[in-house]
Amino acid sequence: MPHPVIPLTPQEAAQWAARSGLPLPVDRHAAVAATAQHIHSVVSVLRELDFGDTPPAAAYRLGEEKPDAAV
Repeated sequence: MPHPVIPLTPQEAAQWAARSGLPLPVDRHAAVAATAQHIHSVVSVLRELDFGDTPPAAAYRLGEEKPDAAV
């Protein structure tokens, strides 16, 4: 089920940035809100992927893969 992308206003972006210790100049609020909105929409799509049988990266062992010339 997709996570809803709730619009982030420039004022909210400025508040979250300030809470994180990154105060923004007023002229950057809209750009930061748009960028955060885009990142959130991309991450929402990634959350839909099924990685059921994919082992975590820590389980990968260099050199254990079998060579395969097929592309």
